[in-house]
Amino acid sequence: MKNDKAAELLAAVRAVESGERSAASFFTEPQRPAPPPAAAPPVSGPARQHPAASAPSAPVRGPVTVPEEVTAVLAEGGAPESLGRRVVETLGEGAAGLLREDPWQLLAVPGVLPEQADTFARALLDGAASPGDPRRSEALVVHLLERAALRGDTVVDPEALSAGLARHAVPEPDEAVRAAVDAGAVLAFEDALDAGPVASPMDESGEEEERPATVRLGLERHALAEESLADGLARIAGTFATPEATPEPAQETQQEPEQEPSPEAAPENGSPHEDASGAEPGQEAADGNGIAQPPQTPDRQEARETPGPAPSPAAWAAAAEAAPSPSAAELIRAAAQHGLVTHTGGEAARAEPAALVAAAHRLGLRAWAVAHTPDGRSRLARALAPQDAEGDAGAGEGTAAAPTVPVATTAGLLSGAEGPGRDADGVLALDLLAVCDAPQLDTETAAALLESLRDGARLVLSGDPGLLGAAGPGQVFKDLLAARFCPQVVSRTPDPGPVGELVSGIGIGELNAVEAPGKEVVIVPVSDPGEAVHRTVQLVADSVPRALGIPSEETQAVTVGHGGPAGTRALNAALKERLNPGPGRFAGFDPGDRVAHSPAPGRTLVGTVASADDGLHLVCGEVRCTVPPARVAGTVRHGWAVTAHQAAGSRWPAVVAVLPGDAGAALTREWVHTAFSRAARHLSVVQGAGDALPRAVATGTAPERTTRLRSLLAEAARAQTPPAEE
Repeated sequence: MKNDKAAELLAAVRAVESGERSAASFFTEPQRPAPPPAAAPPVSGPARQHPAASAPSAPVRGPVTVPEEVTAVLAEGGAPESLGRRVVETLGEGAAGLLREDPWQLLAVPGVLPEQADTFARALLDGAASPGDPRRSEALVVHLLERAALRGDTVVDPEALSAGLARHAVPEPDEAVRAAVDAGAVLAFEDALDAGPVASPMDESGEEEERPATVRLGLERHALAEESLADGLARIAGTFATPEATPEPAQETQQEPEQEPSPEAAPENGSPHEDASGAEPGQEAADGNGIAQPPQTPDRQEARETPGPAPSPAAWAAAAEAAPSPSAAELIRAAAQHGLVTHTGGEAARAEPAALVAAAHRLGLRAWAVAHTPDGRSRLARALAPQDAEGDAGAGEGTAAAPTVPVATTAGLLSGAEGPGRDADGVLALDLLAVCDAPQLDTETAAALLESLRDGARLVLSGDPGLLGAAGPGQVFKDLLAARFCPQVVSRTPDPGPVGELVSGIGIGELNAVEAPGKEVVIVPVSDPGEAVHRTVQLVADSVPRALGIPSEETQAVTVGHGGPAGTRALNAALKERLNPGPGRFAGFDPGDRVAHSPAPGRTLVGTVASADDGLHLVCGEVRCTVPPARVAGTVRHGWAVTAHQAAGSRWPAVVAVLPGDAGAALTREWVHTAFSRAARHLSVVQGAGDALPRAVATGTAPERTTRLRSLLAEAARAQTPPAEE
């Protein structure tokens, strides 16, 4: 955007700050538990509700009835009748009136392209539609911001938004952006370019210095979530703010590399294990997405009690001394002194937050650990079990025995299907929460977690920063690490074996040849996508089971995308023909098919079709669920092969990573790191990408997402920094 237009947007932001214009229309949500003041106010014009700007991130659940008026208006505009359900889910039962008033509202419906919305508008308006119609411009602004959110951005620069409008033939894109801000369809933000903590913001005259700033634009729900998240992080970080434990500068702690964990301390991924909830087999409870979850633990009612006395410093010190590793001891010491701590490490390092949770339970705290997927929950449960046993055996006076495996999934914790439940104030009944798989937290999920924590709770965010980011908008873990807003504990526990050695090198940009005497890592060169598909089927169905004893059911193929000659569709078609041929009697699926079920964006469960009658009955590890017929097409795919994004948060005994020749443009270090690290015991690499693989590992990092969290955290740190004494 030109400088004068950017200046106009900046002036609009300052108009709200000075009180000339009201921003109240954007703060009408119910009050959240104990929120501190917002880090930066959003801008709004007249309070006009825009469906796309406030639409839910997931489709409306339950049966949807399409009114005749909606069917009629779709037919009049030349849109297919099958679109009716999505229209009603997005725009509500009054969709017919909205579409007649503004046909470009159709663009808010998932899957509708701008060209299709233009055709619909021309039909409804009898040719009176024009490229510069303000309704079209506003809908396109929101659409472009929604597309940016799919890429992970929570905000965009005005220049990028104007360029996107120009590509859609909007006559005056700069003016269209400003009009969308004035109409309240999007919000404008002023973020300081030098937002880090400073000694004093006052000049010699005693007046506040004007700091350089940039203007960014975003949708209301992302703005509210990101500001709420920053507020929550500042609130939790300030819980134990003392001269010895200040939340502002990060303290990064490192130890010397530790020995690889023994088989007793780190069981194999495929070994049998107890249900993470302590449920008897066959007992299930469904969450809000229709996914069966384990029933609540026997200790759930006890966990609802109010917090007990805080552990003494001596008790925390003793817990750190008894920790199973130096990294775990350092994490326990950090959590004892700080409300907010980050922890980075690979798969073996998950034992460290597990040790923290076990130690906190023995100190009488209500502590839980959560993971992104049910498989991650199971791995946490196995990591906690031996430590609980050790703690119970050595528990002395003043300590409490840990309850049955206090682990859950993040989604289950927030929905109430898992975890300790909520108290009378609506906050989670816990004192310490360790979040594993933190890179998979998007802004809205992270904000919901922070809003659910009581004042005085401790939060540990743990994960591998080298993995692919969240499927939703935001890069919470990466931004928090970069902002250095809280202490950072860096694990030095290495992942074991040749696969762990290979993945560790990838994390620092090195693709090293590793010794694999037990065929833990095998490279299978291929010359074209057809051969890649053939070799993948051969590995999954024959070579890996025969040579390593790992059955096909425990071998997962991971590829770069859904389309293409070696994408998930092509691979799944070939693998189904070999492993479970059938006519696809139930919406394209047969009993025994492996499937990837995505009940919500960013959440994928890999399982098997058990049967089908009134829906598709799936068994995904310890989770059983039924997918209604109307949702099968949109949420279930065959799952012998998945993308790396779908695989994030889960692991399998054997993984076949497929890199066809056309994968070069899609390869990044994060993709390779994620795909390769899904393997617990064996990794086969079907390598057809040539030099693109080592090049991606060395230099091909994923594009940086555009967010405001780093700036908001810097502003929070600035607010907490006392002025310098004269």
